[in-house]
Amino acid sequence: MDLVQGFLHLVTGGPLLLLLVGTFLGIVVGALPGLTGGALLALSLPFTYRMSSVDGVILMTSMYVGGISGGLITATLMRIPGEPSAVVTTLDGFPMARGGRPGRALGLGISASLIGGALSWVALVTLAPAMARLALVFGPFENFALVLMALVLIAALSQGSVVKGLLSGLFGMLVSYPGIDETSGQMRLTFGFEEMVGGFSYLAVILGAFAISQVLADAMHARQKFERLDPSVKGIFLSPKDYLGQAFNIVRSSVIGVWIGILPGVGASISSIVAYSVAKNMSKTPEKFGTGFEDGIVAAETANNANTGGALIPMITLGIPGSPAASILLAGLLMHNVQPGPTLFTNSPEVVSALMATHLASHIVMFAMMVAGCMMIARLMYVQRAYVLPIIIVLCVIGALAENGRMFDVWTMIGFGVVGFLLELAAVPLGPFVIGLILAPLAETQLRAGLMGSNGSLMPLVERPVALLFLLVSVLMFVWPLWRDFLRRRQTPLPA
Repeated sequence: MDLVQGFLHLVTGGPLLLLLVGTFLGIVVGALPGLTGGALLALSLPFTYRMSSVDGVILMTSMYVGGISGGLITATLMRIPGEPSAVVTTLDGFPMARGGRPGRALGLGISASLIGGALSWVALVTLAPAMARLALVFGPFENFALVLMALVLIAALSQGSVVKGLLSGLFGMLVSYPGIDETSGQMRLTFGFEEMVGGFSYLAVILGAFAISQVLADAMHARQKFERLDPSVKGIFLSPKDYLGQAFNIVRSSVIGVWIGILPGVGASISSIVAYSVAKNMSKTPEKFGTGFEDGIVAAETANNANTGGALIPMITLGIPGSPAASILLAGLLMHNVQPGPTLFTNSPEVVSALMATHLASHIVMFAMMVAGCMMIARLMYVQRAYVLPIIIVLCVIGALAENGRMFDVWTMIGFGVVGFLLELAAVPLGPFVIGLILAPLAETQLRAGLMGSNGSLMPLVERPVALLFLLVSVLMFVWPLWRDFLRRRQTPLPA
């Protein structure tokens, strides 16, 4: 892995254009209410088909970073988070903007995003190679137990019910099973449909779950009016004193963002919530949080962007995405026949170096674009969604057709769009569903390889220390939330 080569590749014509376009589109989509960076990544997958794997990684990584950052514009000026991860930013960003300092609120968020992303890049560069070397010694039982732990962690740490999160992940695994069994060569769960021989298209499922479901949800509120403010750039540039005053808050929130990002499938939303809560609990003036307090904006936005580097660490070293958006990036790599995991560093070092270089460069580009053009981007977010949603539908249909050129994939996309919409109405998180879809083949392959090596015995799962550790963590993370909820219900007095 040569980071210098990665940065040199970025400054050439084509990759530099992809970096600029990807970051800008990510910021704009992140700022538009109702549209998310995950939906943008899903829409971008078909356009990477004819690209090299390196250029595809550059485009998707820059979109990932831009999407996380762009949400703060809407959160600050409209009290509507463009990204779910920007929900916490609304608590202090909008009150500060409404109090006559929108530029100051935007400046704090943009600067915190840059520094949090840069610090997470340091963690990505230093921790990922070490974790990859450690993962090389894992056998099939360790890998299976690791994937199992990831799925349970996703369910346990998803917002809402643990059981709903787990069911979502299991449903995603079930969707991955139709097609040809790679071990026996037999067809399974095809129900007599020839189109099912190759299984469901990952692209069609992801487009449906992330993009079409979002279109359906937004269509229900297309005429909804939001409170909004006239943007101003006054105060957008911070002084060295401002940075020094927030230094401890930034470092602490960055560590939280990276740590939570490494946890499989959790995402940036949890990072910002935890960082904001820690900042408030450790503050000498906690009563100021929620009134337009600078510490709250900095904590939330630092953790958001620090989460990006953390989420990429398990994705490239273990093949397990650290966030739902990273899972779509993982799907993009798989579509380019690039297998994330410990061998990625030796088999495709150019992909690793491009991803790491893009992660840092896109944060720098994001900062420049948002400082120079946040007023223009702020005006774009007032475009009525009724004009945007039909365009998204057309792009989704084109994307679904692009892979195999068959209408079956379009109907699959629409079907899973409805399923995703219904799941969200039932407060079932989509993150575990998509990650279960991607991780299930890996879990099955590793378990079967282990069973063939042990003559069908499952005992190595408890006899091998690392596998046993992963299993114990899985059990603990599954039982603890259920036990906590049980105790809370017992302590809640019954209504008279």
